Amino acid sequence: MAKQALILIDIQNDYFPQGKWPLVGVEAAADKARQLLQAFRQAGDAVIHVRHEFTADDAPFFTPGSEGAHLHPKVLNENDEPVVLKHFVNAFRQTNLREVLEQRSITDLVVVGSMSHMCIDAVVRAAADYGYTVTVIHDACATRDLEFNGKTVAAAQVHEAYMASLAFAYASVVSADEFLKA
Repeated sequence: MAKQALILIDIQNDYFPQGKWPLVGVEAAADKARQLLQAFRQAGDAVIHVRHEFTADDAPFFTPGSEGAHLHPKVLNENDEPVVLKHFVNAFRQTNLREVLEQRSITDLVVVGSMSHMCIDAVVRAAADYGYTVTVIHDACATRDLEFNGKTVAAAQVHEAYMASLAFAYASVVSADEFLKA
């Protein structure tokens, strides 16, 4: 029987409006993540938080020990919910995430968080490569405008492109409402 876990990626203070690296739509995405978090807790399913800290004090955001690097109050972990600390984009790289999943016999991952084009993309692709069945809740993820070749790419376009890419071969990509109704 499949056993699932909710993986909350980098829903941290620096990504919110008063933080060092605010994302477009982060409040709405965090609200959806909170809905999923409550549903997983009520069902008794596993919940794993992932938190990023850069290793240098001059990092652009998520500086070690800073308030900005803390989990956002909307999705704080409870006592029995592990928090995986990472220092790279991919939450599996040099962390105990895989061990935490294996200890709980997890086969299916439900992924939410930030940023769509970086840490969400990396963890979903790695998880699929490790053999996990992955679902991404697209409206519980956020990103920001990017610049490429002198042009601004709007956050909505960045998000849509990455969700479309992940949906092609790595994950089921659905809304929070779709997931919660299923």
